[in-house]
Amino acid sequence: MRKLVYYVAVSLDGYIAGPNGEYDFYPIADDMAAWITERYPETIPTHIRPHAGMAVDTPNREWDTVLMGRGSYEPAYSVGVTSPYAHMKQYVISTTLGAVDDPAVEVVDSDPVALVQRLKNEEGKGIYLCGGGTLAGVLVDEIDELVIKSYPVIAGAGVPMIANGFSPTQFTITQRREFSNGTQVTWATRA
Repeated sequence: MRKLVYYVAVSLDGYIAGPNGEYDFYPIADDMAAWITERYPETIPTHIRPHAGMAVDTPNREWDTVLMGRGSYEPAYSVGVTSPYAHMKQYVISTTLGAVDDPAVEVVDSDPVALVQRLKNEEGKGIYLCGGGTLAGVLVDEIDELVIKSYPVIAGAGVPMIANGFSPTQFTITQRREFSNGTQVTWATRA
């Protein structure tokens, strides 16, 4: 069975983006950027890959499917990139976006839990939950693993990592790694 993995950047106070979707406040480090492109190449959007020194056709390692909420899809879409992860099957979960004129992107305006349950039973690599916090909140019971990039910065306000009511869910930490910018990556599996 395929796993749903929430791979996400988060501030020390639990925000994945600022109040207006900002994410440029995370400190960048060369060693971390090199590690990301090597370990999780599929997380680099197709149109960004050449700027990151990657071939557009760099193979996926972990995931072949990506789920995005509208807020995660919007930065690329707003500059005319309709298929930001052309190297994966792309689903945008949104009741407000409407159809996208790109056959590589499927907009899902119904139950995302049913979609994930169906995808988990299909053949393939894992499923990358790209964000955002509202979608993660809806899918929290379906998240099998977390890969949290915890940056040493306080945002103060914004989009929470998981926007959901009080619902304690235990995970087991399996690994940690730290980079030169002070960012720690933590891997956790559902307990």
